[in-house]
Amino acid sequence: MKKTILSIFFSLIAGFAARGDAGWNSLDDLAEGRIAVFSGTVHDAFVARKYPAAKLLRFDSTADMILSIKKDKVDVTLVDTISAAVIMKTNPELGVLQEDVLNMPVGVGFGKRAPELRKRFNRFLKEIRADGTYDAMFRRWCGGDPEAAVMPEIPESGGEEKYVLGVAVADLPYVAVMDGKYVGFDVEMIKRFAEREKFRMEIVSLEFPSLVTALASGKVDMITDGIAISEERSRMVDFSEPYMEFRTVALALKSKIAKFAGPAAAAPAEKSFVRKVADSFRSNIIVERRWLLILDGLRVTVVISIFSAILGTLLGALVCFMRLSKKKAASLPAGLFISILRGTPVLVLLMLVYYVVFASVNVNPVFVAIIAFGLNFAAYAAEIFRTGIEGVDKGQTEAGIAMGFTKTGTFIHIILPQMVRRILPVYKGEFISLVKNTSIVGYIAVQDLTKASDIIRSRTFDAFFPLVMVALLYFSISWLLLQSLEYLERVTDPKFKRKKAGSL
Repeated sequence: MKKTILSIFFSLIAGFAARGDAGWNSLDDLAEGRIAVFSGTVHDAFVARKYPAAKLLRFDSTADMILSIKKDKVDVTLVDTISAAVIMKTNPELGVLQEDVLNMPVGVGFGKRAPELRKRFNRFLKEIRADGTYDAMFRRWCGGDPEAAVMPEIPESGGEEKYVLGVAVADLPYVAVMDGKYVGFDVEMIKRFAEREKFRMEIVSLEFPSLVTALASGKVDMITDGIAISEERSRMVDFSEPYMEFRTVALALKSKIAKFAGPAAAAPAEKSFVRKVADSFRSNIIVERRWLLILDGLRVTVVISIFSAILGTLLGALVCFMRLSKKKAASLPAGLFISILRGTPVLVLLMLVYYVVFASVNVNPVFVAIIAFGLNFAAYAAEIFRTGIEGVDKGQTEAGIAMGFTKTGTFIHIILPQMVRRILPVYKGEFISLVKNTSIVGYIAVQDLTKASDIIRSRTFDAFFPLVMVALLYFSISWLLLQSLEYLERVTDPKFKRKKAGSL
């Protein structure tokens, strides 16, 4: 026991020593350090295999990895060589610790059930390599500064065929969003493929770990975004011939890399808080018309929140009446529905509805999100309604019937008003939780407020402004909807009615 405790203690000391060493020469110096990787990438398995003693931290965006390095939450991160150049342009305190960490071929993914589309792309790839189109694309996006590249105008085909392309919008040179449009090497390549093959193309944005799942389940027809061809991925999807090489470098703070050791450079003049906010507003909102992303995301979040609540309330009322029924044929299924839905994480439910229930149906993911959140909300609403109804004294039902009301009339005129007053405080809290939970819809190709923020941060690497802005917008949505419910709470309060009548 003592030996085990000592080994853990010395392991921790070694880890702190690795993190505190200001003279790293290679990634091997961080064999027990903190290494950040993008979730779902080949870097995950690579680090786990080569550096098993390292603390592996997985992130869902490049911006979060870079912020973690700058805040000393991690020691190093692995990124693509060209992406690293873009990152260091806006983050000069970062430097390359090691080049050629991992080199792998990159390909476009196709479904196992669509071998002909893959053959057509391989033929197209061979043609653009031969006629010089590929070289021109490579020079544009990979030969210099990809942020200065201009996406060429590629006419859309009016053909009858239509295919859906899944991307993750990770960063240049592969896929990014500028001026509200998808740009990058991969986007230009697939658009040229669509033009030459005379088919229409739709681009949907997904979380990177969801790309392979979406393709394997038939939700998209192609996936691309600098996806390295690995043996594990090849079991799920078919890859095209390689069109590029994924070259990985390790990024860390220059102050901790041996080759950058020397006299410290003069720190730039500190900007005032107002100036920082103004610069952040410009880069995150004005530049490339990024406010359009926020506006679209806000609209989607409001639509999902309101319609999910309406669906959940109506379905919850039905489940509640089934639950209160004396017939087991109605009460047992209702109880099972409530137990399963309340016990299932909403993200898991969302993925199940999208990838399993609607697996073979071409349906708008916003509609899927409304269904999933509506089902989740219904389970909680049903119990809220049941508690409210059972909280009303049964004698009032008997009195209502004695006064000549039917059972339905008694419920509507006597029980329902009292139930509404009892449940509204709890219902409001559950409704606000629903609004906040919608932030996960990016996993099924819905571009809501949170996804819009992620896309912006992937371009600006600014953590403060986009996150605070989105937090304020979620608060505004919740506050406005909460005011509507509080108004309903007031008008159903007998004291409010008497006060209003007295003022007349």
